[in-house]
Amino acid sequence: MRITVDEEKCCGAGQCVLTAPEVFDQRDEDGVVVLLDAEPAAERQDAAQEAAAVCPAGAIETRP
Repeated sequence: MRITVDEEKCCGAGQCVLTAPEVFDQRDEDGVVVLLDAEPAAERQDAAQEAAAVCPAGAIETRP
C-alpha cells in the first residue's frame, strides 16, 4: 500500500491521528497532517485505510 496526503485539503480534524497514530501525525502550529509512513506494514494498513475513509476533507489517499 502507498499513502499520499494533500496538505492543502487538510482541515486539521485529527481523525487520521486518532485512527492510525503510527502512520499519521499533525503539525503543532496548525494541525495539518504529517505522513509518518507512506508505505505502512501489513498490520497497519487497515487502520491507514480507515483513516483515509474518515478524513472529513478527503486529504488522504491510499493505493495498493
